Amino acid sequence: MNTISDHPQRYQLANELHARPFPAVEAPCQAVFLAIKKPLNAVNRDRELDRAHLLSLLDHFGAPHPKPEATHYSGDLNPDGLNSKGLKKLKLKWEMHTEFVTYTLFTQGIASRPFDPAAFDVFPAEWLAKTPGSRMTSALLQVEIMPEKIESVQSQLLKYFEPESIAVSYVLDKSAIISGDYRIDDAGHLRFGIFIEPGTGEQRIGRILQRLTEIEIYKSMSMLALPRARYLSRRLAQIDIQVSELVSAMKEVERAEEDTLSEILSISAELEDLMAQTSFRFSATAAYNAIVEQRVQVLREERFGGRQTFYEFMMRRYDPAMRTIKSTEAHLVAMAERVKRAGDLLRTRVEVDRSAQNQALLKSMDQRAALQLRLQRTVEGLSVVAISYYAINLVSYGFAPFAKQIGLDKPTLTGIATPLVLLAVWWVVRRIRKAH
Repeated sequence: MNTISDHPQRYQLANELHARPFPAVEAPCQAVFLAIKKPLNAVNRDRELDRAHLLSLLDHFGAPHPKPEATHYSGDLNPDGLNSKGLKKLKLKWEMHTEFVTYTLFTQGIASRPFDPAAFDVFPAEWLAKTPGSRMTSALLQVEIMPEKIESVQSQLLKYFEPESIAVSYVLDKSAIISGDYRIDDAGHLRFGIFIEPGTGEQRIGRILQRLTEIEIYKSMSMLALPRARYLSRRLAQIDIQVSELVSAMKEVERAEEDTLSEILSISAELEDLMAQTSFRFSATAAYNAIVEQRVQVLREERFGGRQTFYEFMMRRYDPAMRTIKSTEAHLVAMAERVKRAGDLLRTRVEVDRSAQNQALLKSMDQRAALQLRLQRTVEGLSVVAISYYAINLVSYGFAPFAKQIGLDKPTLTGIATPLVLLAVWWVVRRIRKAH
């Protein structure tokens, strides 16, 4: 059988599709989610610091290390014992992304106090103090078995969340109820409650938890562009007034085009700088927004108890921010195009003025050339007369002896020679002019 060589990255690319499996968790349980991001230039951060921080947490629990250059990790931290809170099977899921790193810890069972902030203490205080970045978001997720009476779920939700902002819905063919209000509690965490239908598989529970954490982190990351968009909107409004004034000033004859063009170029340079500063953030926001929408859709929500779904919550609270960002980005591009058109129009006007000046200059040069030609012909005529005068004298003196022999006096000889000499000189001068 003939052999064929594999592309060097074939297995790496194929394995990437299976690199981040969903966690398998059993209800009841709880999860603690933490996302860390470097405040500035997170894309170009030193990712080895992130890996070293993960290894420090694994060493704290005596857990094995992932492979070098790993971008994800999943494993048990204490498979043979209990953690400090008495919760079994502490599992960690770690993922490194383009701009941030996420930690999700799963524990069996739930605390006696719902959404107890002490659950976050599973992360050592010394370890948190050495975090290579800042907390982008954190959340407490509590998974319970769905009670027989739905009224019990409704009463519990009113205890857990703010009624005016709660989002709750059935998901995945009513196999679970998810809930949350996207408010930060006094301990600094968001809260999500999940009620699981008995018999639901561990993989499905893991997918629900994963979707909720992904919606939260990508929502938070996409919102990073909102403050920048608001500042940019104010600045673009100022630039809009400047451009309008400059375009109106182009109608004024007494205003120097060079001054107006200089101001337009200055505005254009500022807009290009703003686009360079915001292009990555706006592009990342568009990508994060698409992920949020996709994650909400795959939950296959159904309304629960007349409450708003997560989709409706996003549409009312989240989508306006995204539309603000998109409109600001479009306004920036449109403003750059407008300034470019104004610059092109002014440059066209300057070029037309210069063309008119060049035509006037060429016309004056033509006039000077015509004048020089007339002067040249005048000089040529005078030159013919002057040369002929001396040539006639030479002929008269040269042919005088011969003229006496045939009976011609000098005046008669001069009269005969004059037209002949003039014609000959004129012909010679004309030949010389044509030759040059």
